[in-house]
Amino acid sequence: MDREDIIKLVKQGEVKKIMLWFTDILGKLKGFSISPQEIERALDEGINFDGSSIEGLVRIEESDLTAKPDLNSVYLIPDDGANTLVLICDIYYPDGSPVESSPRYVLRNTLHKAMQEFGFKYYTGPELEFFLFSSKEKIETYDSKGYFDIAPYDQYDEICKRTVELLNLTGINVEMVHHEVAENQYEIDFRYDEALIVADHLQVAKYIIKKTAEANSVFATFMPKPVFGANGSGLHVHQSLFKDNKNIFFQENDEYHLSQTAKHYIAGMLKYAKEMTSVTNQWVNSYKRLVAGYEAPVYVSWGRQNRSALLRVPAFKEQRPSSCRVEYRAPDPATNPYLAFSVMLGAGLSGIRENILPPPPIEKDIYSMSAEQKDKLRIQVLPDSLYAAIIETEHSEFVRDIFKEQFFKKYIDNKKAEWEHYRIQVTDYEKKKYICL
Repeated sequence: MDREDIIKLVKQGEVKKIMLWFTDILGKLKGFSISPQEIERALDEGINFDGSSIEGLVRIEESDLTAKPDLNSVYLIPDDGANTLVLICDIYYPDGSPVESSPRYVLRNTLHKAMQEFGFKYYTGPELEFFLFSSKEKIETYDSKGYFDIAPYDQYDEICKRTVELLNLTGINVEMVHHEVAENQYEIDFRYDEALIVADHLQVAKYIIKKTAEANSVFATFMPKPVFGANGSGLHVHQSLFKDNKNIFFQENDEYHLSQTAKHYIAGMLKYAKEMTSVTNQWVNSYKRLVAGYEAPVYVSWGRQNRSALLRVPAFKEQRPSSCRVEYRAPDPATNPYLAFSVMLGAGLSGIRENILPPPPIEKDIYSMSAEQKDKLRIQVLPDSLYAAIIETEHSEFVRDIFKEQFFKKYIDNKKAEWEHYRIQVTDYEKKKYICL
């Protein structure tokens, strides 16, 4: 929408509520509502707010900030017979300079570097997995369905159908929805687009998924591993680079139909995978998903058809070179998409910049390999806990360069505080295991 379209909608009374949204360091949506009388000021100047209590945004002495809507990210969400107008915002200091600790700015800056240095546009297409439960107090599975099952059709299928209808009405294009491997688990696949737009789409989509579930008296969660013994939820991210409207990952006469640029990109992602895992998998619970045996990646490797690999090159039709892409399988749906896209793109660009190549692809099931076989192939393992991942990131000059010093320090401090809070808990497992000693 352009400015005049938005103002016209508001003045015609087609909007019940106007919301200005942004995202904090942890990936949580933040925002506030404004009255219709403030819409022109919001669009022209932005609206001031106190940012001192927003996690990781600014220091107490820098509390005065401005939220300014990005007119490329405007959403009209149907809501109980009316419409909620959502304006995704960039955050600025009073002098008009961008707030460096805004996750959206971090992604903007990384995208700008890709364009300035190489002329690249970065496209992503995520697969968002989640669970539906009867309530957040009753985390139980019962639907008895598995991967792509369509029967028996139940209330949860109807909720997903309604969710996709709302997403499409809102302007978020969905390619497909289906039941996932675990009971009560679903996946929504989003249309490929420029990364900043897709990150905004993901934030709005998660809100709509939760709100639609709530309206139907059920609970949606993006927790990576809510059920012990079942598959966790991932956020597989398909990605490619375009230049002059051409997908530069494709090369017709290559064995894998991958250009040298694509191979450098893959090598960069593999090289920096361990360093960026605390960003793509930012919670203690994320590492309950990243274990062998549940289709989640554990080993730093790549392949074409190998779903045990961290990075996969999906099959595509050769007559459609625009669909040539790589799929990074580590992220989970609780990640901050702006930061996750930033480090994935940054890693790939580093591979291009360093002119490195990946090892040969591994097409065998890595989970079934012996330790000797894995050692022979030099297959590394992703961090197995949030703490291990934090240490990898803390020593990473690569992530530090993307986040910049101020934001990098805030991120590390925040994750260390979370780990320490978790470390001192006494869990039910410990009580059952040790109470009789």
